[in-house]
Amino acid sequence: MAAFLFRVLILCGFLAVSLISSSQALTCTSQKFTNNKLYNHCSDLTQLSSYLHWTYDASKSSLSIAFVSSPSKTDGWISWAINPTSTGMAGSQTLVAFKDSNGSMVVKTYNISSYSSILESKLSFDVTDMTADYSNGQMRIFAAITLPESLGTTINQVWQIGPAVTDGFPAKHDFLAQNLASKGTLDLLNGQSNTASGTDSRTKRKNIHGILNGVSWGILFPVGVIIARYLRTFESADPAWFYLHASCQLSAYAIGVAGWVTGLKLGSESVGVQYSDHRNLGITLFSLATVQMCALFLRPKKEHKFRLYWNIYHHSIGYTIIVISIINILKGFHILSPEKMWKSAYIAVILAIGGLAIVLEAITWIIVLRRKKTNSK
Repeated sequence: MAAFLFRVLILCGFLAVSLISSSQALTCTSQKFTNNKLYNHCSDLTQLSSYLHWTYDASKSSLSIAFVSSPSKTDGWISWAINPTSTGMAGSQTLVAFKDSNGSMVVKTYNISSYSSILESKLSFDVTDMTADYSNGQMRIFAAITLPESLGTTINQVWQIGPAVTDGFPAKHDFLAQNLASKGTLDLLNGQSNTASGTDSRTKRKNIHGILNGVSWGILFPVGVIIARYLRTFESADPAWFYLHASCQLSAYAIGVAGWVTGLKLGSESVGVQYSDHRNLGITLFSLATVQMCALFLRPKKEHKFRLYWNIYHHSIGYTIIVISIINILKGFHILSPEKMWKSAYIAVILAIGGLAIVLEAITWIIVLRRKKTNSK
């Protein structure tokens, strides 16, 4: 028994050492470079597991940097940029590193005048000693930059990673939350790196957009369908089931409209950033839901000759909305990249609703078959 406890203690010790060493490896202060370069300051950047080391000589307005990050795929690219005029990508002066066709690392400069215009060219300030290397899944950019005095000692920085390089040109990066938030300010003298102030409020609006649409189309709407499909089987629930169904669907539509408007606002603020599939599914979903709401006013009486066709139209659109909403909400999770538990929680709710529907389906079929048998007698 003592020997067993001794082995457990040794194992725990090894685990503790490995955890401590891995946590230290995730900070810029523990990073060393093969060229033995040393820098006065370093910062663990807030997004994309990236790091920046720098030394600033105020007398010469000279900035030496080492940017460290991992591309999203092995043959991808990394970039670090200064934006002299704004806080985002548009207008930034960019250094991009990637593997050339012969396998060696190269650094190229790009003047990103707009989201649709990315040109390889000289930057608006002098850059020398540009080199790059790659090891252990990480790429590093080294450069010396002569900054214009007009920039001052606090600059706007932008960093990014991408998945591939096609014909010597970096392919588009992902547009996930962390990609869009990879920007901020850099205090060259005091050694401080801060996230851009507009990121938090925008992220909050995205979260609101996701919550509104998740609750409306993703939860309330399927619950409303369950009410209509299964409660109507019980004669004692008529007409209460109809009012419950209508109330649930109208509430889902009202909340969904708020979520849709929030999405339009976010889209108008994201010039050059498009989530085509998510947007198109959202437009389709909202259009079908609007048509579905019209069914409330076009509903013929039960004995009317067109009631069968109305039922087919109403039920088909309803089930289509459920399928599209679940697909689009999952796409929204991919875009927003929240903590995994939120996506897991939504999937659990959907599975619970689906399980409830299966149980109620079996119960209602039993009731209907018994009722038919009684009527036949």
